[in-house]
Amino acid sequence: MQVVTLGPEGTYSHRAATAVSDDIAFRESVTNIVEAVEAGEHPRGVIPIENSIEGSVTESLDALAEADVAVLREIVTPIRHALLAQRPDFETVASHSQALAQCREYLAAEYPNASLEAVASTARGVEIAREDPTVAAIGHPQNATDNLQVIAEAIQDRTSNATRFFGIGPRETLDRAGGKSSFAVYPNTDYPGLLLELLQPFADRDINLTRIESRPSGARLGDYVFHIDIAAGLYEDRTQDALADIEELASNGWVKRFGSYDVEHVV
Repeated sequence: MQVVTLGPEGTYSHRAATAVSDDIAFRESVTNIVEAVEAGEHPRGVIPIENSIEGSVTESLDALAEADVAVLREIVTPIRHALLAQRPDFETVASHSQALAQCREYLAAEYPNASLEAVASTARGVEIAREDPTVAAIGHPQNATDNLQVIAEAIQDRTSNATRFFGIGPRETLDRAGGKSSFAVYPNTDYPGLLLELLQPFADRDINLTRIESRPSGARLGDYVFHIDIAAGLYEDRTQDALADIEELASNGWVKRFGSYDVEHVV
């Protein structure tokens, strides 16, 4: 079974995708991955959803809210960034914006005069560094080659740096089993106490919220979609009862269940 993820080969998404399949295809953006799975072009996809330093990947949240796909698994992988370059006197550091942010303190302290260039992926930064001796990249140490050396390892600002990925599939593969569930809520209304009312059904049923994130709906300023993860499965009666209450509160909008899943760790 083929899985599509962020490319080119050598990204952290690529490493996470190996937990799903050895047959891996690549796209240049999260939105393209989600759209490809929704359209049936690939049976599975792997997208980054949250980093322990920089927080949620907003493109992933927005793409999930727009598409009709299912979240089937959560994959957690440690992020161990290395600085890679042909020589130590480079002028530019090219990498994914998240990687640049995760190494912000190190780069400011060690290379304050280097310019930072955000590119589509860490692997794309590595490709540029292989071609241009004035450019360094941030990536996994295993991306080093004959002409690309490891200048420094473990340059991330927090040693606990890790990223959560979602494994996604077509809507019909949505699973109700698993220890965690994700969904999005668009109330399409606003009044004092609305967020409290949306969260109360979980508290009343002793369901732990592991993440809540608001994203602009795009409909109007100040209008939001709420992305929520809980430590409970969709198969549980308490979850179904809580979601029934929330659907009533969001009767002018919608509630989208992404599915239930368990957590896997990929080193």
